[in-house]
Amino acid sequence: MTNVGSFDRLLRFVLGVALMAAPFMPQFSNFFLTWGAWKYAVAAVGLVSFLTAVFRVCPAYLLFGIRTCRAR
Repeated sequence: MTNVGSFDRLLRFVLGVALMAAPFMPQFSNFFLTWGAWKYAVAAVGLVSFLTAVFRVCPAYLLFGIRTCRAR
């Protein structure tokens, strides 16, 4: 059962990869310097977004009955 459409999936994939990588990239180190352990929370949100894109299932969408993919 999938409930994540193509555009939603692409957006989740791109944002997920960006959020997972950004806290650990040297270019953004000054921005996340004062965040402490919160930078790991940003990476965790990115991981969840990435996994929902890979498996095409969003638990929040299931909870609220939302589907962004076309019906078969």
